[in-house]
Amino acid sequence: MNRIGQWVTAGLAGLLLGLGLILSGMANPAKVVGFLDVAGPWDPSLGLVMGGGLMVGSVGFALLRKQPKTLLGEPLNLPVSRKIDRRLIAGSVLFGIGWGITGICPGPGLVLLGAGVPEGLIYMASLLAGMTLYSVIEKLRSHA
Repeated sequence: MNRIGQWVTAGLAGLLLGLGLILSGMANPAKVVGFLDVAGPWDPSLGLVMGGGLMVGSVGFALLRKQPKTLLGEPLNLPVSRKIDRRLIAGSVLFGIGWGITGICPGPGLVLLGAGVPEGLIYMASLLAGMTLYSVIEKLRSHA
């Protein structure tokens, strides 16, 4: 498949994800915080959305394991490491803290950015700053 087809496919997948986030209410940070705040008025809907995503994703990954290439003919690059180390745990903790404070994770952050919501711009700028900081630290570590 040519590059234009890949861009169109990626765009359609992103549009589908964004619409799903909007329809499920998961682009609304207050809804996410309602799930994470178990001491307050708890909203279990995020858990249901996550469970549905896990079921669909599990079936998809099970089918992909039998395929050498994607439907677009590209090589399949699935994670191979199952190692749980300090870096994975620290990154997970940082992600969870940021998600708990803001109620936004990367998918909804892009939806909010696209909708022109100021919090989406702040979130995505912070995300890019964190990714840049990580890249700088990794370069310094590799030179040390």
